[in-house]
Amino acid sequence: MKSKDISNDILSGLFKVSIIALLLYLLFKLQSLLLYIAIAAVISLIGRPIVIFLKSKFKLGNLLSASVTIFVLVSILFGIISLFIPLLAQQGENLSLLDIDALQKDIEKLVFEVSLYFDLDKSFWESFLPDAKNFESISLSAIPKFLNNIFSLLGGLTIGFFSVIFISFFLLKDSHILENSIFIFVNKTNEKRLRKSFESIKDLLSRYFLGLLLQINILLIIYSIVLFAFGIKNAFIIAFLCSLLNLIPYIGPIIAALLMMILSMTSNLDADFSSIILPKTIYVMIGFIIGQLIDNFFSQPYIFSKSIKSHPLEIFLIIIVSGTLFGPIGMIAAIPFYTSLKVILKEFLSNNKIVKSLTKDL
Repeated sequence: MKSKDISNDILSGLFKVSIIALLLYLLFKLQSLLLYIAIAAVISLIGRPIVIFLKSKFKLGNLLSASVTIFVLVSILFGIISLFIPLLAQQGENLSLLDIDALQKDIEKLVFEVSLYFDLDKSFWESFLPDAKNFESISLSAIPKFLNNIFSLLGGLTIGFFSVIFISFFLLKDSHILENSIFIFVNKTNEKRLRKSFESIKDLLSRYFLGLLLQINILLIIYSIVLFAFGIKNAFIIAFLCSLLNLIPYIGPIIAALLMMILSMTSNLDADFSSIILPKTIYVMIGFIIGQLIDNFFSQPYIFSKSIKSHPLEIFLIIIVSGTLFGPIGMIAAIPFYTSLKVILKEFLSNNKIVKSLTKDL
């Protein structure tokens, strides 16, 4: 090979690496926008059946169908947010009943007994618990900075909210926009097959997200019955929040269990612990476990088999791998991504034995 050819190959390789590095840098810088688009895509998939219903039943156009759908979804969101206001007010009232001095004495007694039993010195606890003197040195000058952070967070959330709504509206109104932007990079030979894959993905994911709504509703009913039965205040709101956390695979139910236990206990802070608070909390947690058993052995297998047509073990392994590699976000995104990948592989590699085995039910 001539030296000129080698130089050209090196320059070509460097150019490709530079392009990839530039794309990765742009993706990193635009991660907020990509997150908005991802959330908007999920919202558009959830709203897609509503748009189709409005078009077929009421003969509405794209603009009006998308507008009505966005209005319905935003109304539901604000309705959900408004549910938590009484819960926060109630928890504030419950916390006001706490005897802080008595609680501090109990903690100090517990620390002393544990230290005595395990022969622990003061330095051990200082590595876990902040020194009380640190609280005395807090300056009031930190308050403006704290308020600025709060306002910045609220500003960011507001921008994010309206960005997601704006993108969702146009994805519902002109669903072909995202597809056409992708098809720019696809040759004419594969465009038809890719469009077919996109339609299958939209159908499967719409059914999946609607299945998740069904899953949440089943848990909501079970948790509400349990909490109402034992007289827990704000039972419906607590049940809704705990059922919503179930959307995070494996980690969500653990967080929901801790939350339900804490809120059940704080609901009766003025009552006797051993005779009322503890028994009620135990009964509530038994009800929570029953709800999880129903969800794991009946609801989830049904949803996975009917919506995305995947075996529960297959889904379990994909979620674990995604969670290990990408954390909680990976666990949430695992099923939609895996379903999309299966549809595309079936369309383009249908003769492969492994692909045939994985996509036989699609």
